[in-house]
Amino acid sequence: MRIRHVAGVLALCAPLGSLLATGPASAEDEVKVGLLLPFSGVYAGLGTHIENGFNLGLEHFGGELEGVTITVERADTEAKPATGLAKAKKMVLQDKVDVLAGIVSSAVLGGLRDFVHGAKMPLIVANAGNDAMTGPKCSPYITRVSFSNGMINRPMGPWLAAQGVKKVYAMAPDYAAGHQMIEAFKATFTAAGGEVIGEAFPPLSGTKDYGPYISAAKAAGPDAIYTFFAGGAAITFVKQYSDFGLKTEIPLYGAGFLASAAYVHVQGEAADGIVAALHYVPTIDTAENKRFQEAYQAKHEKVGSEFAVQGYDAARMIVEALKASGGDKSKLAENLRKVSFDGPRGPLEIDPKTNNVVQSIYIFRNDFKDGAVTQTVLDKVEGVRDEVNGCAM
Repeated sequence: MRIRHVAGVLALCAPLGSLLATGPASAEDEVKVGLLLPFSGVYAGLGTHIENGFNLGLEHFGGELEGVTITVERADTEAKPATGLAKAKKMVLQDKVDVLAGIVSSAVLGGLRDFVHGAKMPLIVANAGNDAMTGPKCSPYITRVSFSNGMINRPMGPWLAAQGVKKVYAMAPDYAAGHQMIEAFKATFTAAGGEVIGEAFPPLSGTKDYGPYISAAKAAGPDAIYTFFAGGAAITFVKQYSDFGLKTEIPLYGAGFLASAAYVHVQGEAADGIVAALHYVPTIDTAENKRFQEAYQAKHEKVGSEFAVQGYDAARMIVEALKASGGDKSKLAENLRKVSFDGPRGPLEIDPKTNNVVQSIYIFRNDFKDGAVTQTVLDKVEGVRDEVNGCAM
């Protein structure tokens, strides 16, 4: 099998294992992947992590396909719906890709949905957690291997209540993912007897000073603050939260992207003590995770994050779906929903009722020691899946 990256990325043909295709690929044995990720803007770093993981996944699993060339074309969505849609249309209509993968922003995924569905183009979502895309706006052509916004946050409601937390102030950026994550947490927290006594939604782009929001949260007098932030916004928020001295007064909880392995080293001591929930942490003790982390760190000299794992597993999804069809790429959409395997995050499968991933959610604490942050798993909720929630395939 050979992998070729084009469109401004690494131009290479890498032999993998003993199943090397020695001649040029024909239309029948070439699979073209359109990788749509943000390489500029607030989520640029996340896009790079996903791309790195995707490439590593092709290296690790691509050799299981004989005589197939996977060609990867990449484009920058800029985390903007209009830009993402334009790039997707070019890939499908002009570049003739066989499958799309990537998508970080929930808003971008929402903007792509109708085009992908109408074009009957398989799309593997490697990040965006937009609940509606595997709920009322689901499509047989959209398969999510990352997470839904709800599944990350639902386990934290009863868990926090069980720790004796009664009153919470909630905060997230003002866009689809932010609202969905907070609503999912609120639903289970209040059902467990907790109370959300206030909330704030700062603008996603352009917010540099979270001081007024942090001050308002403190003034409300909660037992804890629950948040979702990711990327550059998470780095800024966590540092400012620490600078305001709230760490010793009001504990900080949230979706695990708040202190992701992708950038927790930048947050440093400011992240100490944050407890959060996520579908992957680098300290999972399994052979699959050890293999991934050793290979990723050898290549990139940094810890593989949840974003890198999502890219890694998205690449494996393509390989597994092609293996199931004997290389017949016309059956990709049909076979993607049948894929299951044990990966770095643990057991993973796709729920055929929603095309959403089924996986474990880890509740972990960030511990700053000897100049570095370690993520310590406190609890695990296995087999987390979404309700059908209006999905009709």
